[in-house]
Amino acid sequence: MTHSCPVVIVGGGPAGIAAAAQLGKLGITSKVIEEASKIGGVIYRGPLRNTHSLPHLDDNLKRAMAALQTRYHASRTHIELLENTRVLGPEGEHSLLLNKNETLSNIKYQELILATGCHERSIPFEGWQLPGVMLMGGVQLQIKSGLVQPGRKMALVGTGPLLPLVACQLHKSGVDVVGVYEASQFSKLAKEAVALLNKPKLTLSGLSMMGYLKKHDIPFYYGWGIVNAQGEHSLKNITVAPYNDRWQADLNQTKTLDVEALGVGYGFVARSQLGMLMGLDHEYSSVSGSIPTLDQWQHSSVYNIYVAGDSSGLLGADAAICEGQIAALRIAQSRGVLTGKEAAQHAGKVMRKLDRIKRFRFGFDRFSARQVGLMELTKPATVVCRCEKTTRAQVDIALAQGVKDITSLKMRTRLGMGDCQGKTCASYAIDRLHQSGCKDNIGAIKPRFPLDPIPFTFLEEQ
Repeated sequence: MTHSCPVVIVGGGPAGIAAAAQLGKLGITSKVIEEASKIGGVIYRGPLRNTHSLPHLDDNLKRAMAALQTRYHASRTHIELLENTRVLGPEGEHSLLLNKNETLSNIKYQELILATGCHERSIPFEGWQLPGVMLMGGVQLQIKSGLVQPGRKMALVGTGPLLPLVACQLHKSGVDVVGVYEASQFSKLAKEAVALLNKPKLTLSGLSMMGYLKKHDIPFYYGWGIVNAQGEHSLKNITVAPYNDRWQADLNQTKTLDVEALGVGYGFVARSQLGMLMGLDHEYSSVSGSIPTLDQWQHSSVYNIYVAGDSSGLLGADAAICEGQIAALRIAQSRGVLTGKEAAQHAGKVMRKLDRIKRFRFGFDRFSARQVGLMELTKPATVVCRCEKTTRAQVDIALAQGVKDITSLKMRTRLGMGDCQGKTCASYAIDRLHQSGCKDNIGAIKPRFPLDPIPFTFLEEQ
């Protein structure tokens, strides 16, 4: 089966829906390909079952979720949604191969917007594979689903604005949060006060969350972080310690906490595999990983492909909406619906808002910048690639033998050769290469077609 549409959008999160809605307002029809059963992305999707309410989510998030739905329904007559559909990769010219309910099909496009979002950055440490240790996004997904608590007694470790947000959400959902451990020092955050004033509402929201934690006696520690996690068949306790400004743990002042679950959050990585597979030029960002090279209109190095949202660089949901709108306006211009002057007039206000968001976000990025101490959390026997069971020792041997790029490291150790195609281990491996003195031409793990496994049922039919 073959679908077709002049404009195809991959991803039904904030960027994808904002782009589709903007196109719809201008009378341009688009098809949105979304891998989940509901739009919104992980941040705004909410429970997959309509029977669940989420009283523990804050009002700002609920309003943002409702606003995205309103935006979508206002242009619904010009948007066709293909939900529960995964993109396996490009197939032929201006065509994508799709998998929906184990049935393969193609979709042809004239112009394409990639709004594929991001995935979480994994930082390996002793015990990170234990059941009960989960990344922060996974914790939040369980909260937002309204179906299950991650654990009755939890701690959170990592860095960035998700720590207090998730701590508040966990507490409101009935979880006993025994401690929140932010790796960076408070003095470093204070230095970014001017940058944070670019988004005063977000800054006030953060202060409100910190007030909530204090009111409910949930301890929040700056300059502390994980040392290891322990347990035989599941997580039993964790060890935390003070960190210096290089995030190196002071092992003379450790604390052990009995917990059922641990949330770990060291940021995210742009989900750029589809763009890389389609031949877009990419560059390395220490914050976002491999990101596409774009102009101010979100236009990539391939003439009819645009990238918006966190897959173009990690700036958050508000920025994703702006970028989706900007890409849509440029497409409207290319299709003759708007003149260049009209597109620029429409985009001007959006671009100014995006600039303010960037100044705010860059301040937080400086505060949360990963430090060398994270590399010291792994021991020689620590598994750093879960798919292939590659250990820190194997990586160290390869580096000692002269490996200086990610492709050679992959060939030497099998790191990144598993089903996840390096989504879990690549960021660690690149950081390790940088730490060992490799600076230029480290490269990125190249994605393989198909991006998701093809079902055996399809092979049987052939």
